[in-house]
Amino acid sequence: MNKSELIDAMAVEAGLPKIVCKKALEAFVATVVKAMKENEKISVVGFGTFTVVKRAARTGYNPATKQPIEIAAKKSVKFRPGNDLVLN
Repeated sequence: MNKSELIDAMAVEAGLPKIVCKKALEAFVATVVKAMKENEKISVVGFGTFTVVKRAARTGYNPATKQPIEIAAKKSVKFRPGNDLVLN
């Protein structure tokens, strides 16, 4: 499902116009991105939790040349699904 299909599905589920759903989705994404940049944790009960994790610098290897390369430390986003989201 891509963004426009998600907006369409949200509009049908909520009984709202697509433009309203598009603005709501864009606001949600912008809010999550802003919070992640500030190292905040976002927890949506029943859906899941977004957290920022720090990855340490490490040595990797170029698979073509087998030469070691340094991989810089970075921040990444981790998503842990809530109990209601786990699919069986």
